[in-house]
Amino acid sequence: QVQLVESGGGLVQAGGSLRLSCVASGRTFSSSVMGWFRQAPGKEREFVALISRSGSSTLYADSVKGRFTISRDNAQNTVYLQMNSLKPEDAAVYYCAAATRLVYSIKESSYDYWGQGTQVTVSS
Repeated sequence: QVQLVESGGGLVQAGGSLRLSCVASGRTFSSSVMGWFRQAPGKEREFVALISRSGSSTLYADSVKGRFTISRDNAQNTVYLQMNSLKPEDAAVYYCAAATRLVYSIKESSYDYWGQGTQVTVSS
């Protein structure tokens, strides 16, 4: 069983940076593919980034490529999302997700565990 808790959200001005953290409970973290998703008002939840179990491989949505960086520290059971050059369209609730099966997927249905989300607001 994996439990996820996100933190680091808040209000930032356009062009600024923010780092989100997701702490997973238990030692199962290292066996999980981790992803970040977001949901803006009036929109469906969308894929943002994922990272492989070892952290050696990453994948990003085109909308955030070059601006966001996903990383993980398995020793600390934590995955991060560094967000730079934030835009108003990045404003959303950001969710951390874990996939315990052997997947490398941008589909939210592939993920088994979800955090409660952390709000990111970008002012212009």
